[in-house]
Amino acid sequence: MSDTSVINVNSQTSPTGKMGQKYLASGIKVSMRLWENEQPGEPKPESQRDYETIGYVIQGRAELHLEGQKVLLEPGSSWVVPEGASHTYRILEPFTAVEATCPPAEVHGRDEDAV
Repeated sequence: MSDTSVINVNSQTSPTGKMGQKYLASGIKVSMRLWENEQPGEPKPESQRDYETIGYVIQGRAELHLEGQKVLLEPGSSWVVPEGASHTYRILEPFTAVEATCPPAEVHGRDEDAV
């Protein structure tokens, strides 16, 4: 019997959330999303989420403001936003990054209900 648990999601046809994120592969405990070509602008509203996020920058630059710290994110940078941490970010240059969330952000409206 072959393994049927492999999931292949193409970002060109994946669903998009209200904040512009593209939802990629998702399992029971973790999911991925893509922020693609996010444009510079004002800082995003501060939020707290009921999931942990880790991310990796593919292109561009942004500032992550997390619990009183400011971190510059640029290509090759990775980051962690702990569950429940107060954070915001500001895009400095057109920005593309991939994130993983645990538990999956798109389940039970976690991604759409900012605190």
